[in-house]
Amino acid sequence: MKRIPLAAIGYFALHALLGSRICAQSPFVFREVGPASLELSERGKPVYVYHHGELKPEGVPLDRHRCCYIHPLYSPQGVIVTDDFPKDHYHHRGVFWAWPVVEIEGRRYDLWLIRGIRHRFLRYLAQEALADRARLEFETGWFLDADPVNPVVREHVEVLAFPVRAGQRELQFTLELTATRPGIRISGQPDGKGYGGFNVRFAPRSQTVIVTDRGREAQDSDLVPHPWAELSGQFQGGPATLRITIDPRNPGYPNGWCLRHYGFLGVNYPGLNVLELEPGKPLSLRFTVSVR
Repeated sequence: MKRIPLAAIGYFALHALLGSRICAQSPFVFREVGPASLELSERGKPVYVYHHGELKPEGVPLDRHRCCYIHPLYSPQGVIVTDDFPKDHYHHRGVFWAWPVVEIEGRRYDLWLIRGIRHRFLRYLAQEALADRARLEFETGWFLDADPVNPVVREHVEVLAFPVRAGQRELQFTLELTATRPGIRISGQPDGKGYGGFNVRFAPRSQTVIVTDRGREAQDSDLVPHPWAELSGQFQGGPATLRITIDPRNPGYPNGWCLRHYGFLGVNYPGLNVLELEPGKPLSLRFTVSVR
């Protein structure tokens, strides 16, 4: 699919092309920031940046270049709560979804570490700035390095951002994964940790606290089920807290987690189990991210 440069499209023509709606009373604005990224702001303050183009920062190994994730994500107070290309885990990337085991026709690939398979952006479906929400909808695909033309899995993603209320913002993520061929299986890290799914890597901070429905978590943990988990700390721009809540409709609810005090929350699905993605039958996953 040939992508039309956004700079070559007029403002109103762009939104007509995307099937988007702009409400005169909306506090939200979408705008391109560079050739690879789209920013959402509310009343002039940044909310998040989505990277549709591949980022290739200097000093980072070539096999860690990637796209199709959110960073930075801001708190309502303007604190950047996510990290990207951290030196301890170059593959960690803001708010992202990926699996370390992708089996196709008996061969194993790693979307987590970006080995042999990677995300590629396909198209925007909507950018709606309404009075009560901002909706970003797009399609991406999983492409084998050996075949950069035909996706093995198509993603349909919707991100809803709501206005700040009582010092907190909510974002709702809906992911639909559809295999384009039979025999595609995904699973978490098979070393007993089971990580892989919907994840957030946090910016550097001090005074880190992780809390779940069971209270404060003193230790890191793997695969312990929780309906939600949150991490708070003193970030460079001030204090902030981010919570991930799993939608009860998700398969396997409540799922296990990867909880790390160095700055990581991840919902593990399907964990140590193996899940086959059926062609024509989307796997739907929904999460709410609350930031304060």
